[in-house]
This record gives sequence, structure tokens and C-alpha cells, in this order.
Amino acid sequence: MPTILTSIAQAAPTIAMLGFFACLIGGTTMIVKRRDTKKGVLLLIMSLVLLGNVLVWTL
Repeated sequence: MPTILTSIAQAAPTIAMLGFFACLIGGTTMIVKRRDTKKGVLLLIMSLVLLGNVLVWTL
């Protein structure tokens, strides 16, 4: 595999974990402040999907 693809593949789980924490914090904030509960719940579900993807990639 070319070097550039290897470095991108190594960075993907890190980037996904940053997205996980961003969605987790954003979803929790939306629910607690009662801005848009439906979107907050969707963000929490998305964060769990991202976490699952990272677990699959790394195992």
C-alpha cells in the first residue's frame, strides 16, 4: 500500500474519536439546555456509531 494511504489509515481512528467527543458533548449540551432534544439524541446515537466504527477498525 502506498505510504500516503497508510498514514491516512493510521489517522482515521484518531479523527473519528475527535468526532465522537464532539458529537457527545454537542448532543449532551443540546439535551441539557433543551434546545432541540431530537437532534441531541441523534448526535448521541451518531457518537455511539463512531465509537463502534473505531472499535471495529482497531480490533
